Amino acid sequence: MSTPSPAPAPAYEIRVAEDPADREACFAVRKDVFVAEQNVPEDIEYDVYDADAVHVLAVREDGAPLGTGRLLHGAAAAAKNGDGDPAVGSLGRLAVTAAARGLGVGAALVRAVEAAARARGLTAVDLHAQTHALGFYERLGYRAYGPEFPDAGIPHRAMRRAL
Repeated sequence: MSTPSPAPAPAYEIRVAEDPADREACFAVRKDVFVAEQNVPEDIEYDVYDADAVHVLAVREDGAPLGTGRLLHGAAAAAKNGDGDPAVGSLGRLAVTAAARGLGVGAALVRAVEAAARARGLTAVDLHAQTHALGFYERLGYRAYGPEFPDAGIPHRAMRRAL
């Protein structure tokens, strides 16, 4: 009997966007997904939180950006999460390009944001999920709380996962 061969490694990597080119790639993915696809006004897509957030980037082997997400921590996160707790990070701006959906990029980005939160000593991560994405986040261990609310004209629910 032969043993099954291991699954091939994903054809992308996830990294913290530390240099300006990586950060610009994050913003370009957000523009494609939120502004172009979902009609979020560009003037509200980018905000004051971007400057101090931890941005994560998924890139294909050839360097093409596939997805992004960001972690707010400290006072910025406390202003966004449900109870103002500075030990709770805020995951946001999670976006995966249309061509990369279904490849596991979104889940890998969420786990990278959680790793960044753990590295900063945070105890949980909050997020505001578009309601169509609740199942995605539930499969990653997040639980919804509170009522549905609009954000950029799109229905959302708050969710949290303890780390």
